[in-house]
Amino acid sequence: MFRLTPFTGTPTKRTQFSDFENLIDDFFSGMPMRTLRHDTFKLDVRQDGETYLIEADLPGVKKEEVHVSYDDGLFTIAVERQEETEDKHEGYLHRERRMSSMKRSINLPDLDPQQIKARLEEGVLKVVAEKQAVQDTRTVIDIE
Repeated sequence: MFRLTPFTGTPTKRTQFSDFENLIDDFFSGMPMRTLRHDTFKLDVRQDGETYLIEADLPGVKKEEVHVSYDDGLFTIAVERQEETEDKHEGYLHRERRMSSMKRSINLPDLDPQQIKARLEEGVLKVVAEKQAVQDTRTVIDIE
């Protein structure tokens, strides 16, 4: 009956549609909203001497659905999944298709591309990447 509204510094204006707007807000407030936090996977990066240890939590993901790449200092883990279910019963057919993709990229300019090893076991992708010396490509140009 009485609604508490956060203090905004200006009084809340009541219109002829306020009750309807509150009804809609209340209906959707209990539903889980889709956020970026739920659309990605957890990624940990540790430095251990001359190697990086990278772990990504990918429960339920198959090896064929994971793509790992390293291009111009950017290390990327991408997951692409396609799920299809079909349920046939007497008199009806229920079919669903779902496509999802997630990608995480990290700037690691000192990786040796020839020394990156990855394996997926029990829902965790483990990557061991050796470091290499980074060449300084910066050039200072004198102004005439």
